[in-house]
Amino acid sequence: MIRTPFSAFIRKALPGLAGCTALVAAATGVLSFAATPAPPPAARTESAGDIDKAVAALRAIDTMRADFIQTDANGGRMTGTVTMKRPGKIRFQYQPGVPLLIVSDGAALTMIDYEVRQVQRWPIRNSPLGALLDPGKDVARFARLNPTGRSDLVSMAVRDPGHPEYGTLTLLMVRKASAPGGLELDSWISTDAQSHRTMVRLIAPQYGVPVADSLFRWTDPRQQGHRAG
Repeated sequence: MIRTPFSAFIRKALPGLAGCTALVAAATGVLSFAATPAPPPAARTESAGDIDKAVAALRAIDTMRADFIQTDANGGRMTGTVTMKRPGKIRFQYQPGVPLLIVSDGAALTMIDYEVRQVQRWPIRNSPLGALLDPGKDVARFARLNPTGRSDLVSMAVRDPGHPEYGTLTLLMVRKASAPGGLELDSWISTDAQSHRTMVRLIAPQYGVPVADSLFRWTDPRQQGHRAG
């Protein structure tokens, strides 16, 4: 079994969490708020409309399950399955051989390292993933569109200027009539305060699937051994 490198890789995949690096690697046009010039008034009106549509599409996802490919800035890759359930629940189940599990129960994001029997928890609001998970987060207030050069692709960066330590989450959404709200979440790029990036790309997402609340519970390795479940 591959050991320590997996732990380090996953910690980099949780931006804004106790100085970790980032949840997803280089992709097209990742721009921070400071780096993006202010658009003219007409463009701002159009952008606000697309942001509202993107936020509405995210909130229209009741449940979702998808395979994913996670890539860091150095090209390191891992795969797995991500399951979401609103409000605020998510589970990253990594490929066999990776002794880690990431789960949000709606209040806190938890990383369980079954290799070293360690558990770490952070409020979901302290991570860019709060844009996906925190039902009370005012996403539109902190969002800005990035130019993509494609009419079918929306790139929305979410960053709280009052908390730069949380990093930036850039959501890439493809216009698709059959997706909730007409926009399908294709991938996201997470950039931490040190500009380290990680990318998660979703493969064949399924919406409205049955998801039991028990999926967002986990076995504490400090008491019950190594089994990731």
